Amino acid sequence: MEKAALFDFNLTLPAIAIEFLLLMVALDKLYFTPLGKFMDERDAKIRAELGDVKDASEEVRQLEEQAAAVLKAARAEIAAALNKMKKETTQELEAKLEEGRSRVEAELVEALANLEAQKEEAVKALDAQIASLSDEIVKKVLPSA
Repeated sequence: MEKAALFDFNLTLPAIAIEFLLLMVALDKLYFTPLGKFMDERDAKIRAELGDVKDASEEVRQLEEQAAAVLKAARAEIAAALNKMKKETTQELEAKLEEGRSRVEAELVEALANLEAQKEEAVKALDAQIASLSDEIVKKVLPSA
């Protein structure tokens, strides 16, 4: 009997090596090449979609800027309309207030004129009463002469 050697170089080693190489070539042709081709196609497709998304994101950004500009213009237009309406309302109120003031002043002048006329009438009436009272007092105080 032979002793077992660490490495026994008989026909088994070259047969296993040939099987390994054949298996490697077969796997490369049947499995890894189609898989690599599929992965390359998928990578190219993903990159193309990413490029489309970047283009779309640029369009979205531009649309957002346009929307912001439209909103800003609308807000400015609304503010201008509100200011105009406020000025018109203020002018109308001032005109009505001025009309009311002038009416009140006219009524006040008329009332003062009426009071002045009543005062003069009252003074005339008092003058007449004073004259008659003084005549009566004189008649009573001084006996008839």
